[in-house]
Amino acid sequence: MSTLRTKLTTAAAIGAAALGGGAIANAATSSSSTTSPSASGSSSATATGPAQRDPSKGSHTLNGKTETLLTGDTAAKVKAAALAKVSGTVERVETNVDSSAPYEAHIKKADGTEVEVQVSSGLTVAAVNTMPAHP
Repeated sequence: MSTLRTKLTTAAAIGAAALGGGAIANAATSSSSTTSPSASGSSSATATGPAQRDPSKGSHTLNGKTETLLTGDTAAKVKAAALAKVSGTVERVETNVDSSAPYEAHIKKADGTEVEVQVSSGLTVAAVNTMPAHP
């Protein structure tokens, strides 16, 4: 009986450590973003956010909502709207959980900088946020 109890206790401790480590890692990489519209009506800003994960996968979770990759016609339209504003290579298009714009496109510009282009439901660019450089 004590062997089963030992195994269960060990499994619970490992699980708790994994969850705690993940929470600490997430907290260490998270920060806030800012957006400020310019006088011409276009938006640009600097944003700092969590370190980017694999570009082929959706991004982060906020308030219980997780960003998901866009597909099909919606993905094509969001990509086109973003590229009309910022030239570069689209790494992914996805839903957006941390602003009022429902979509976002992550673009790597020719100079290597990365931006997040937020796109409204009307498929207009709501903001362009510069992402932090990766070491």
